[in-house]
Amino acid sequence: MPVLRPEIGALTRVRSAMTSLGPSEARVAAVVLEHPEDVVEWSTAELAQAAGTSTATVIRACQSAGFRGFQHLRLELARAAPLLPRGADEAHEERTFDDAIDALRLAQESVAPDALERAADALRTARRIVLVGNGFSGPPLQDLAMRISTLGRPVEAPVDPLAQQFAVNSLAHGDLCLALSYSGANVQTLRACTAASERGATVAVVTSYARSPIGRSADIVIATGAAAAAHDIDPYLARLGHTVVLHALHAALARGGGAVSVASMRHVVADALSED
Repeated sequence: MPVLRPEIGALTRVRSAMTSLGPSEARVAAVVLEHPEDVVEWSTAELAQAAGTSTATVIRACQSAGFRGFQHLRLELARAAPLLPRGADEAHEERTFDDAIDALRLAQESVAPDALERAADALRTARRIVLVGNGFSGPPLQDLAMRISTLGRPVEAPVDPLAQQFAVNSLAHGDLCLALSYSGANVQTLRACTAASERGATVAVVTSYARSPIGRSADIVIATGAAAAAHDIDPYLARLGHTVVLHALHAALARGGGAVSVASMRHVVADALSED
């Protein structure tokens, strides 16, 4: 019985795209097919040098093969084929940091800047803001709600799913429902977004998948891409990208002006610190 190469899925996509690639892009694909384990370790510039072309051509070749970019290709290869050059006894902690860096790079490639700006504008102009998320998506939204409150903006982030339904069902035109969902298919979050949309509120969602059920009821979809490493229950790598997006939205809101200054909130932090 032949041994199945674990990276065959990603390589099959590259191989099938060869006939539609131009000469320069085909050289990139050829290098990937010949040295998949090396490509996982390379940068965009290193692959470009090996293929005798430019970094822009590398990115185009990856996109033509069905990937979001070079980092996405690397992540797909790494997910299917654990890095063989690493020692078997190497601490998993080092690989965890590498996975986190790659997940953030994937999010950076995946997030559409215009979607991020539209969501920031919606936050700035919203009369009322309700944050919706369940399960592992809940804590990042609680963090965002607290940081928005430091800007002097009223914000609601109900923890209980029923409380979320009550909140979104009282929204109206000029309000904002901002939802976070890894899969984009969480039933409670989906119902909340649908209800908010039906009542005329703007619905913005942060999710891993650009095409998901929650996107159909949203006005703005910020997709970070699915982190490559598999997980049993907690999609912690994907949540890194989500957290950075939420921070970017908060930073944009802070730059928008009209908010309480940071200095005026420092006494709250100071009062919370023990003098002992």
